[in-house]
Amino acid sequence: MSTWQNWRTTMAKARNFRELETKMPAESRERVAARVKETLANMSLDQLRAARELTQENLAEILGIKQASISKMERRTDMYIGTLARFIEAMGGRLEIRACFPEGSVRITQFSEPSPTL
Repeated sequence: MSTWQNWRTTMAKARNFRELETKMPAESRERVAARVKETLANMSLDQLRAARELTQENLAEILGIKQASISKMERRTDMYIGTLARFIEAMGGRLEIRACFPEGSVRITQFSEPSPTL
């Protein structure tokens, strides 16, 4: 059997995810939906870039820097807020910083607005 025939046989056996999902118990579907929501709510910079369908090369071109610099930024655990804001803006977003407390969260605005000049 040729590679093409193997592929066609395999694909004929493959099922559409929606078809499988409808056969799942409601509890399982809810668990999957919660896991997807959690995954989408918490991403590293490289995961976010990939989810936005950008390559390191694309982002480097937008920012006017080298691809290697994007790679380094994505691996960092500490960076300037301004650098992170430019990275997010280059992907079409806006950086928002929040302080989270048991009674609620507060948006910190001093980093998103230009500082007044003295």
